[in-house]
Amino acid sequence: MQKYDLGFISDKDLFNHVKETVEKYRFKIDLKKFNKNLIDPIKLTFDSKVYGKSFEEIIESEIIRQMDKSNTNHIGYFHQNIFKYIDSDWRVPEEGFDLINEKQKMYVEMKNKHNTMNSSSSQKTYIVMQNQILKAADIKCLLVEVIAKKSQNIPWQISIDKQPFKHENIRRVSIDRFYEMVTQRDDAFKKLCQVLPKVLDDVITSMEKTNMENSVFEELNQISPNLLKSLYMLSFGRYVGFENFEV
Repeated sequence: MQKYDLGFISDKDLFNHVKETVEKYRFKIDLKKFNKNLIDPIKLTFDSKVYGKSFEEIIESEIIRQMDKSNTNHIGYFHQNIFKYIDSDWRVPEEGFDLINEKQKMYVEMKNKHNTMNSSSSQKTYIVMQNQILKAADIKCLLVEVIAKKSQNIPWQISIDKQPFKHENIRRVSIDRFYEMVTQRDDAFKKLCQVLPKVLDDVITSMEKTNMENSVFEELNQISPNLLKSLYMLSFGRYVGFENFEV
């Protein structure tokens, strides 16, 4: 194993955590998983005609989109779980907040992007944090954003029922500032980003090559040789009149 020399996390823990994240990546998809949230064949028809793409290309794009969404969740796992290796006082609870440090009385909700939450979910999260800080004067709740508009550690300002709220112990923190809080190093997140490609190369080299397994097209063809018809039958096959559907 190469030396990564981050100082705030051991080489072994960093390597193993990156490996655990890579192992969560999706490499297989079948028709059942493809249609888990019910495919919209009307949208796919629009996409095909408007963008001048074949149905094969549109389906392939949808497969990639679904797998990318799943893999984005795994990157959330990477961000959330790395801190228990950096400082054992941090833990990932089974429910509730994403991260907790009971010793420092810090409670963290972590989001990938600054615009991930809509107004309703933002208000709900803020109210949960309000209830938490009422338990003790020195409790802090943090909304940590991996991709924020800028580097920041500021009180989270929000409007609930048209009333503005702001509290010093409910804060909005960019991921670089959170790493600084945890490691006491202002460039910790930058150093992690710099070494991450090297760690990933080492991890992937250490693993057996995993090939993509995609049976979606094969299974669609079993419904009908006409891909477009297969998509409509997949979603609307039990609707009135679709037993005679032709395109």
